[in-house]
Amino acid sequence: MIHVKNLEFAYPGSSGDTIRNISFEIARGEIFGFLGPSGAGKSTTQKILTKLLRNFRGEVQLAGKDLKHWSSEFYNHIGVGFELPNHYSKLTALENLRFFGSFYSGSLIPPMDLLRMVGLEKDAKKKTGEYSKGMKVRLNFIRAIMHDPEILFLDEPTSGLDPANARNLKDIILDQKARGKTIFLTTHNMHDAEELCDRVSFISDGNLVVTDSPRRLKLLNGKRIVKVEYGSEKIQSVEYSLDKLGENKDFLELLRRENIVAIHSKEAGLDDIFIKVTGRNLN
Repeated sequence: MIHVKNLEFAYPGSSGDTIRNISFEIARGEIFGFLGPSGAGKSTTQKILTKLLRNFRGEVQLAGKDLKHWSSEFYNHIGVGFELPNHYSKLTALENLRFFGSFYSGSLIPPMDLLRMVGLEKDAKKKTGEYSKGMKVRLNFIRAIMHDPEILFLDEPTSGLDPANARNLKDIILDQKARGKTIFLTTHNMHDAEELCDRVSFISDGNLVVTDSPRRLKLLNGKRIVKVEYGSEKIQSVEYSLDKLGENKDFLELLRRENIVAIHSKEAGLDDIFIKVTGRNLN
């Protein structure tokens, strides 16, 4: 659904490229994470793919068609959730959805159904200028999916949300994937990426450093060690190699003898892996 080859981009007046010769492909029904710190090039890439920035170099295709050959019909096929919600503050949520819905030529999901989806149905007639940041983020998200697009571009979709609303939004994103939608997710939240994404790319200083599934990255960069916590009043811990663990007499004896509190492998987190492969942190 998305094909990018040798993409480069420089902002007018800048001394160098913000995006440097990056290439990737995203399959239909895939959630693809574009991960990196602020200023790495995530949002710039998203703006190119959504035709907000045009003077790029390289090849970009969406849904099998060169991006430069798409007409305004393009926007019926994509949905965009910007990191910073932008609504008409003097209009209610319902009025905002109806106004933005008028831009699309196809059928729309009923606005009250959308608001109900994210728990905003009781605030449908409240002006968005009175909304909290989290409410604006939720409204921003449903505006991106109101026309049932094939491709979703989501920039930090759970930023500013409490855990319950973040969980609900992630469930909706996974439901969109189950329905065959292709999702391009830009974030520096590695927990969200690990939970949602089929594959991720790390971007640093405009360069793609590595692309793989979160699971494979964790296995390749983690330690083959299992940590066992045991005891009753005083909790102790010991580590064993995962290699031939079932034949490790000390490990088996510990399982028989002690009250086991927890057992877990020493997997690397995506944030640790990012630092390892790029030499930078995510702040």
